[in-house]
Amino acid sequence: MKTLRALIAAGLIVTTFGVAVAKLPAPPPLTEEQKKAAEEKKVKDAAAAEAAKVSQARAEDRVAAKYYADMKAQGKQVPPPQLGPASAPASPVSSKPEHQMVHSPPQTKR
Repeated sequence: MKTLRALIAAGLIVTTFGVAVAKLPAPPPLTEEQKKAAEEKKVKDAAAAEAAKVSQARAEDRVAAKYYADMKAQGKQVPPPQLGPASAPASPVSSKPEHQMVHSPPQTKR
């Protein structure tokens, strides 16, 4: 009996929420000033993200250099650093599927 009541209550809540959301008005269109402000914000956010990325890379390089210097000063053997995906050169990838899948038969026009 408790399960049936819980299911009915959950159904009423879901239905009520659905009706409430369906009645919300659409947001008004953006004005030119709002569009310009949004574009400027996008540019500022991109610049801030790039600056944060560069700062993070510099900090990682400093930490790694200090680690290698400390290990060398202690006389310990440290394997050489491995280059990550950002340092590795990107391989060109063809957008044509026939060049990617060499084992596939050639396409013939009918």
